[in-house]
Amino acid sequence: MLLVLAVDLDDDLGRKTGLSTPVLGREDVEDAATRLATADPEDSDVNVLFQAIHTRDELAGEGEEVAVAAVTGLDGSDVKANRAVGEEVDTVLAALSTGENVRAVVITDGAQDESVLPVIRSRVPIDGLRRVVVRQAQDLESIYYTIKQVLGDKETRGTLLVPLGVLLLVYPMVLVANAFDVAGVSVLGVLSGVLGLYTLFRGLGLEEAVDDAVEELRQLLYAGRVTLITYVVAVALVAIGGWQGYGAVTEGASSVQLPTQAAVFVHAAVSWFAAAGVTSSLGQVTDEYLDGAFRWRYLNAPFYVLAISVVLDAVSGFFLPGEGAMAITDLALALTAGTLLGVLSTLTFAIAENRFPASAEAA
Repeated sequence: MLLVLAVDLDDDLGRKTGLSTPVLGREDVEDAATRLATADPEDSDVNVLFQAIHTRDELAGEGEEVAVAAVTGLDGSDVKANRAVGEEVDTVLAALSTGENVRAVVITDGAQDESVLPVIRSRVPIDGLRRVVVRQAQDLESIYYTIKQVLGDKETRGTLLVPLGVLLLVYPMVLVANAFDVAGVSVLGVLSGVLGLYTLFRGLGLEEAVDDAVEELRQLLYAGRVTLITYVVAVALVAIGGWQGYGAVTEGASSVQLPTQAAVFVHAAVSWFAAAGVTSSLGQVTDEYLDGAFRWRYLNAPFYVLAISVVLDAVSGFFLPGEGAMAITDLALALTAGTLLGVLSTLTFAIAENRFPASAEAA
């Protein structure tokens, strides 16, 4: 038995007509094609659906036992779209309820939809592939139409026009720079850097990561998460600590060896870094408590940060140049204090968890 599959990877059929997919059977596919043509006459998937019907009729006229179906993916990630097509192909094959071997003839409108072929082939052998190309696409008029359609697509428009716009701005920006006695090469460098960053941004697909980060930040704002504030404060404390460490290195230790410079940097910055760690960990503990997921052992975090900071402060102080170096007895006491702080906090909160279990643990 032959199965003619019309593939719509980005689900124009479902989104524009509201139809539930997959669509199986000649009459249903024809009705779907008519509804899509009514909703959007310019959509190329209309031609795919009618081509599938035409192919089905041709094969049926030659005496083949043939069925026709339309399967769709999702508008977005290619991986998710391919997976959705595979699930709909499984639904179609189950609905055929035939004991014969089923082979497929796939109808698409371009190379993008054909990326799903391995998914279909893993479920049913493919006997043929037909890419539908409108004849008018060979004319000059259709070239104008194609360009218009491409520029009308938001994603494609951003990908093509933004780099082109930056390139076209090079010459006028150089003229403006010359008018203000600014070297034109500086403007070229800035614009080239902007264009390069944009190209990398699009090429690596970072827009999805940025969108996810913005959405997560928005959820944090709406949910009133304490960690949002504490993380901002922690970043500020880390920046201050880094600046303090840099200043200490450039002031009095620029002429010493690199390991000593590292010790100077750590000794000057570690208290700020410790404050950042304690702040962020307390914010996290607070949010866990508000969410009803509090555990006593979570309180170990700020004490561990303090213990580590004591150790780093002592070790870096021991390697400081000149008279400011820490004595070895003080180093031993600091290391012992840091170890005891970590051990005692672990034991204390372990005992607290056993005797006073949190509500989430008791449940």
